[in-house]
Amino acid sequence: QVQLVESGGGLAQPGGSRRLSCQASGSIFRLNAMAWYRQVPGSQRDLVASFTSGGDTNYADAVKGRFTISRDNTKKMMYLQMNSLRPEDTAVYYCNVEVVTWTMRRDAYWGQGTQVTVSS
Repeated sequence: QVQLVESGGGLAQPGGSRRLSCQASGSIFRLNAMAWYRQVPGSQRDLVASFTSGGDTNYADAVKGRFTISRDNTKKMMYLQMNSLRPEDTAVYYCNVEVVTWTMRRDAYWGQGTQVTVSS
């Protein structure tokens, strides 16, 4: 079993910052691609930032220059530093990780989501 747990969400003022964390645990041999998504009610879940399995990073145009994705493979952690927050960044943020287990099974997992609200 693999679990992903996000944390760090909450209320931020416009122009402020938040740092999201995603902790992976369970029968993990290796973490491959990792990504952050976000979703607002009534809309699809959109990609915010991602790592490919080769380590390259990608960002949605809406967050380029403001958000930074990072990872610590030894701790099985992923982070999203969000700066210069805007009201339109308000959403539930989800981490998504492709995991290779010790049985060599490869699957993608989702966390439960963490709410980020940007408002004055």
